[in-house]
Amino acid sequence: MSRSIPKRQHAVNSPRSTEGEALSRLVVQIFRLDGALTAAGDALARPAGQTSARWRVLAALEREPLTVAQVARAWSLARQSVQRIADALEHDGLLTYEDNPGHRRSKLAALTPAGREALARIQAAQRAWANDLGTRIGTPDLETANEILGRLLAALSDG
Repeated sequence: MSRSIPKRQHAVNSPRSTEGEALSRLVVQIFRLDGALTAAGDALARPAGQTSARWRVLAALEREPLTVAQVARAWSLARQSVQRIADALEHDGLLTYEDNPGHRRSKLAALTPAGREALARIQAAQRAWANDLGTRIGTPDLETANEILGRLLAALSDG
């Protein structure tokens, strides 16, 4: 028995491949980036009285009404967390729930005029922020990053 424990520990602590190590470093950077983008998004949304999370829901509804489940799938979020945010946005008069002709029990969430106004304020601030940051980084590097992240998402979807 005691011999199997060191072998198991050795297997658990075995070194990553060069590719595995590079991916692990990238994942750590992405986690850090997620935190930084959330903080930046909160700062951009704050003047409109919103947060990054609320902004995501408003943005998802910009083109057409959607169910909470559709919004959650679009952002890869838990339906329950989107439901809480949508309910808060409804309470604040930024969205309304409408009957869904495709499903009796699953209502469609739609932006109100106040919701469209809040979203437009956030989007105006985001445009200036994105233009500045995009200029500092440069289109070629950003396009390369987009391509790599797209490949990573596709690989994760494949399992």
